[in-house]
Amino acid sequence: MGRIGAGGAQALVMSDNGSGMPALGAVPAPNERPERAETVVRDEKIEKTSYEASEEVQRWLRERDAERVGEKPPFNPTFLAHQRDRLWVLSSLERFYEEDLITDVLHVVKSGKEATVYCCAADPATGLEHLAAKVYRPRMFRGLKNDVVYRQSRAQLDADGHEVRNDRRWKAHQRSGRGQSERVASWITYEFLTQQRLYEAGADVPRPLSHIGNGVLMEYVGDADGEAAALLREVALPAEEARPIFERILRNVELFLACDRIHGDLSAYNILYQEGAIAIIDFAQAIDPRYNPEVYPLLLRDVERICRHFARYGVDADASAIAGELWARYLAGEL
Repeated sequence: MGRIGAGGAQALVMSDNGSGMPALGAVPAPNERPERAETVVRDEKIEKTSYEASEEVQRWLRERDAERVGEKPPFNPTFLAHQRDRLWVLSSLERFYEEDLITDVLHVVKSGKEATVYCCAADPATGLEHLAAKVYRPRMFRGLKNDVVYRQSRAQLDADGHEVRNDRRWKAHQRSGRGQSERVASWITYEFLTQQRLYEAGADVPRPLSHIGNGVLMEYVGDADGEAAALLREVALPAEEARPIFERILRNVELFLACDRIHGDLSAYNILYQEGAIAIIDFAQAIDPRYNPEVYPLLLRDVERICRHFARYGVDADASAIAGELWARYLAGEL
């Protein structure tokens, strides 16, 4: 804008202040005195107009609103309004919202020592009604049982998700604070990749959709109203369903092993049941027998727990014989 000379004042209708916002009013030139009025008008009221009510300002606001058309509003699920860990959950799920996977958080499905599972409203782009978001707590790693055994029985991943083998500097780094955080991230990534691998192989596991930071998004197992499927331990199975469900679970254990995985913590507490179908969940402690051939006891424990649960329905099975046969066939490459 040109400089205003000392010869007189110019009335400015608009000015460019860097933001496109209009500036209103007259600006007197330096050292200029307004001329004295010949006639003094008394008791004249001047109506004041607010800056926001100005037509120029209103036009500017309308233009900015038009520019924002199509942008998503901030992710602000009402369910989390009074949650103690609201900020942590928001930071964990916001990327799923930005990627057009979820639109809202509806309620808690399950809360444990390591993570909380939320029922989320799925974005219409997914073609689904609901999705399950599993959010791990900041210090979930401390809650894992037999930490050393599980870590030695799986691929170790660095911060970029690449496998690391026998690297002394990397092992030393793992003992640092940052290294501890990376171990947690590696653990979560490994669970997502395991579930993805098993789903693609045809196992009865929820379909995983995305994994960002400490959050894993997957298929929701429940009804159209968002009611989650029951845990197997909570269900009284009809007599005619007991053996078929038992055999279906063992078929999954076999399929896991064929994919170089042992669940490591399988029980009626992490098997969902709904209308005759099952879905096995919680692969945080899944192990890869290729990295530790001494993990047969974990396979046996998984089978024993399943046999023990179905014994109440009169299903008679020898857990040692079943696990032993599976292990022998795995070692022989026959699965």
